Amino acid sequence: MKQVFRNIDKYYAGSVELVPEEPEDMWHAYNLVAVGDTLRSTTIRKVQTESATGSVSVNKVRTTLCIQVETIDFDTQGCVLRVKGRNIQENQYVKMGAYHTLDLELNRKFALGKHEWDSVALDRIDMACDPTQHADLAAVIMQEGLAHVCLITPNMTLLRAKIETTIPRKRKGMCAQHDKGLTKFYDQIIQAVLRHVNFDIVKCVLIASPGFVKDQFAEYMFTMAVKMDWKILTDNKSKFVLVHSSSGFKHSLKDNKSKFVLVHSSSGFKHSLKEVLQDPSLAPKLADTKALTEVKALDEFYQMLMNDADRASYGVKHVEKAVDLQAVEILLISDELFRAQDVQKRKRYIKIVDGVKENGGEVRIFSSLHVSGEQLGQLSGVAAILRFPIHDDDDDSEEEG
Repeated sequence: MKQVFRNIDKYYAGSVELVPEEPEDMWHAYNLVAVGDTLRSTTIRKVQTESATGSVSVNKVRTTLCIQVETIDFDTQGCVLRVKGRNIQENQYVKMGAYHTLDLELNRKFALGKHEWDSVALDRIDMACDPTQHADLAAVIMQEGLAHVCLITPNMTLLRAKIETTIPRKRKGMCAQHDKGLTKFYDQIIQAVLRHVNFDIVKCVLIASPGFVKDQFAEYMFTMAVKMDWKILTDNKSKFVLVHSSSGFKHSLKDNKSKFVLVHSSSGFKHSLKEVLQDPSLAPKLADTKALTEVKALDEFYQMLMNDADRASYGVKHVEKAVDLQAVEILLISDELFRAQDVQKRKRYIKIVDGVKENGGEVRIFSSLHVSGEQLGQLSGVAAILRFPIHDDDDDSEEEG
């Protein structure tokens, strides 16, 4: 998604102009457009004209309409979004108040206006428009003196840093200079990783090289992480895993939650990333990482529900109570709830999300198109893992209104 223009005032009213660039962007648009919003986009309209002789002709013309949204229809198979509403701006082809349906299409900009932009909608725009927010995977492709730090989205590879330096050869009497050059090279790569890799989003970091370069770098990186107290790296040290490769490196610590994966590549050039991603041993780790995270989060909730039921809560009333007590550690909520046509109901869910964030909790918004999102929907669409137990004496049925 590309953001062309944003004009939102201090009261959070205003409009945003966007251009959907890939099918997934239509899903983001579907989650942004709500009944009562204004939508402006180009469309095709049939225009009937009558000549002086009385003959009637029908022509198709492209025009720009601004409608007030009344109904929204999303085709999940074709990723097509149709929005119907009344025309609210003067137009030479369409009367004021006349109904029209706008079909939002790829690479065609549209402007969406709201009386109040909530935090969830603004976060979705930031996520959709920032390609790094989609990058579940990062990679460091390296050889001595050359390294590429990349972020990999479902549709593109973003080069975030290229480190190129001259390292003195390891000759007799020159070992100290070689080691010094290598250390400087590794330090530059570590800084690039810390600067460009968001470990809250990235689920896997590939470190690839010919020979033992990757192994030496990984050992140096974690040694420095402990020395410099880089918690963002040390917190993931237990998730460190080495995958057997043609380099013959034998040490292996298998961990399904690993973030760092060492693999063999033929060189440190960017094109070597292709062969790395084709490694069949990596397939389980690279398959739909976002969806896999949702599944694991839901599994954690079910485990908590079985083992310590007072630290698991679901249903809007019970979760609201937990939010008021600042007890929510992880909130699980379906994006389907934010599409509610009832404005007050939608605001209720927004308040829950904002409350969890303010209290330092983690918010995970599930896609209703994933199996995990469907399962969460069966639990009313909102659930929470709590910091401490809350005993609920209210055995009444959950009220979702």
